[in-house]
Amino acid sequence: MSLKCGIVGLPNVGKSTLFNAISTGKAEAANYPFCTIDPNFGTVIVPDKRLEALAEIVKPQNILPTVIQIVDIAGLVKGASDNQGLGNKFLSHIREVDAIIHVIRCFEDPNIVHVNGKVDALADKEIIDIELQLKDLEIVDKKLEKVSRAAKTGDKVAQQTEEVLLAFKKHLESGNSARSLMITPEQRQLVSDLNLLTDKPVMYVCNVSENEVFTGNEHTKKIEEVAKLENAEVIFVCAALEAEIASMESEEERKEFLEALGWEEPGLNRVIRSAYKLLNLITYFTAGVKEVRAWTIPKGTKAPQAAGVIHSDFEKAFIRAEVISYEDFIHYKGEQAVKDAGKLRVEGKDYIVNDGDVMHFRSGL
Repeated sequence: MSLKCGIVGLPNVGKSTLFNAISTGKAEAANYPFCTIDPNFGTVIVPDKRLEALAEIVKPQNILPTVIQIVDIAGLVKGASDNQGLGNKFLSHIREVDAIIHVIRCFEDPNIVHVNGKVDALADKEIIDIELQLKDLEIVDKKLEKVSRAAKTGDKVAQQTEEVLLAFKKHLESGNSARSLMITPEQRQLVSDLNLLTDKPVMYVCNVSENEVFTGNEHTKKIEEVAKLENAEVIFVCAALEAEIASMESEEERKEFLEALGWEEPGLNRVIRSAYKLLNLITYFTAGVKEVRAWTIPKGTKAPQAAGVIHSDFEKAFIRAEVISYEDFIHYKGEQAVKDAGKLRVEGKDYIVNDGDVMHFRSGL
């Protein structure tokens, strides 16, 4: 799937360091603003212990995890909506992603330049929010001009759309992001073509010092308070430490380093899994001797469309799906034992795939 998360934030908050630590792409990370200008693209493997557990039972030739795309977008500054700091160019990059990972500097270090001269996490967050809101307001106003003319002619859809646009306009002018406007899904669909920046789902990554990864600090507390109002997740990471872990050559070396820190896994694993959920994605598995593989689908996908992720012909010629829950596969230690226990289910075209389903598709091919 081509769904993408974009990493955004002010310059010099650790975006590129974070991007380099979690993805296959490489971005310049330097101690000065705008070291990133063009967006950097990378692929991220989604950590999933279920895949390893299935492979332990099946003993396949190959193990293929699921992936998502991550985009490192250049830092925004105050005035970006008026094209300060190449703002319009950077804002257009954000418009192309499906969800936002907002990195906020929550550590003190006099050796690392802050674009505004001092560390103030809440003020930094608000700068980004305001610039995105102002750009959205500009988009809403342009759309209103066209829709209002059609509404005056008696066009019912235009009148409904105008009502929604006016609600967004008022909401944005009050300093709120579009995602927090309480309207019906049908009303939101009327203006979905606008692709508003602040209507995209968001998570906040607080970049903290090494000894504050679990405890946070005064900066992170402020971010957590406002994130609650947005129903957004907040994660603490030390980007520099994560980059060090990612740069280690062997898995054994990483494991020893993590054990010394008292960590079960890198903190970025939580970021990746949360980004995956933010995109409203789930995973189903296929498990055979040749490969155990994780497949990415949007939540709510029906069986034929899930089959189509493997090959479009499987969707067209879909007959049925043989489904085993992940829990049953692990409990009975394999497909044959599941069948013997009567736990394998046969599902039709209307079956909505659950996260963790182990599936085999039958088609007319």
